[in-house]
Amino acid sequence: MAINPQQKDRIASGKGFIAALDQSGGSTPKALKLYGIDESAYSGDAEMFALVHQMRTRIVTSPAFTGERVLGAILFERTLDDQFAGQDAATYLWETKQVVPFLKIDKGLEDEANGVQMLKPIPGLAELLARAKAKGVFGTKERSVIKANNPAGIAAVLDQQFELGQQVLDAGLVPIIEPEVDIKAADKEAIEVELKKGLLQRLDKIDPATPVILKLTLPSVDGFFKELVEHPGVLKVVALSGGYSRDDANARLAKNPGVIASFSRALTEGLTAQQSDEEFNQALDAAIESIYRASIA
Repeated sequence: MAINPQQKDRIASGKGFIAALDQSGGSTPKALKLYGIDESAYSGDAEMFALVHQMRTRIVTSPAFTGERVLGAILFERTLDDQFAGQDAATYLWETKQVVPFLKIDKGLEDEANGVQMLKPIPGLAELLARAKAKGVFGTKERSVIKANNPAGIAAVLDQQFELGQQVLDAGLVPIIEPEVDIKAADKEAIEVELKKGLLQRLDKIDPATPVILKLTLPSVDGFFKELVEHPGVLKVVALSGGYSRDDANARLAKNPGVIASFSRALTEGLTAQQSDEEFNQALDAAIESIYRASIA
């Protein structure tokens, strides 16, 4: 099952960033609250997910949101079966906006052990990957978290990520491998040294014909991911905002050439349900422009 060559080229050589619109059950109440919708405004998951889908729809259908500055967008699994402006979500992104669609496939995190949080099992993975491929999705995203410089824990996270990544590649999709480093970790810089070493070891076994995407926390040392950016097994290195404000995340990103943004909260910062469409579109345009500028710096 071949990967879409046009989409691969967009991610490899296009200018812009990847929008993370994949807030899940656990992070949705917080995302809605920041968007100006309190938990008292809805009851139950169905109402909550309908409201967050309205928020996502408002973002992706905005005239500010196009392939000129946004290379890709990561969707939540429920969104895959939803529509934007009367079209299947993934189809709308690619055919109407020229934005490459990705799908978050992880089911959340295990409890912390050995200084890390591993991925929970993903039941029905083969079926999910086949469904995503059939709907025109290009790649997947799967997030683990590293909280301490524990070499055994970091190795376990990477082994799990690359094993899952290979299953994704075998299904004709491109994995976004995401071993997030907690920005509050006391030994963040040391974790990043261990993480980069482990990534390079495993990337050397990746066929350059089917490269992966890495999604990493903005590093403590500027330009620290240079070898990863240049590795033949890597299609793109993208950065998560990880709790930094948009201004802070953009400033850090601009000091890491070749790395582009894949922001979630930092993208939607300052957007509210109460804004008129004109106000919303202006705020989104300013956010997209600032992240775009940092991504091409």
